[in-house]
Amino acid sequence: MKANSTKTIILGISASIAAYRAADIASALTQLGHKVHCVLTPEATKFVSPLVLATLSRNPVLTHLSDEEPGIPGHIALADAADLVLLAPATANLIAQAALGLAPDALTSLLLATRAPLVIAPAMNSHMWDHPTTQAHISTLQSRGAKILGPAHGMLACGYNGPGKLQHVEEIVQSVLQYLV
Repeated sequence: MKANSTKTIILGISASIAAYRAADIASALTQLGHKVHCVLTPEATKFVSPLVLATLSRNPVLTHLSDEEPGIPGHIALADAADLVLLAPATANLIAQAALGLAPDALTSLLLATRAPLVIAPAMNSHMWDHPTTQAHISTLQSRGAKILGPAHGMLACGYNGPGKLQHVEEIVQSVLQYLV
């Protein structure tokens, strides 16, 4: 399926074992003709390489505010250019920061600056997902218009079986395409 028109998608990646699947998401959206810009939390670089993401998205990867060039800050330029922001995987920590408006890094700063639609694909331990605080943060983000994809149920990397798995890449990509229309 080719994209009808090129859109700019910001793929925000947080520190989850599921972060390696962001490479497949970036690749799929790029192959469909979209401009994909990956923005990682600093901790996410321990799970997926910025070089891999830059290669698959064909765009530089932003990880640190201190790495930005002079002029318009990169996170602001990306926030302005975004047609959609996808957080995949979104940890409990990233969801909390987004709900509370905290901005300790490039990704969360971008979230405060953008006016683009927000799609969140959570990935975390089942107890973390079910915790009332996480659910309150999800409700807050939904009340602001964010779309939540999942999480899926199944065996998690931590050994638990239940909700917390990142949705399948194909499902995430299809949902993003629907939200771009």
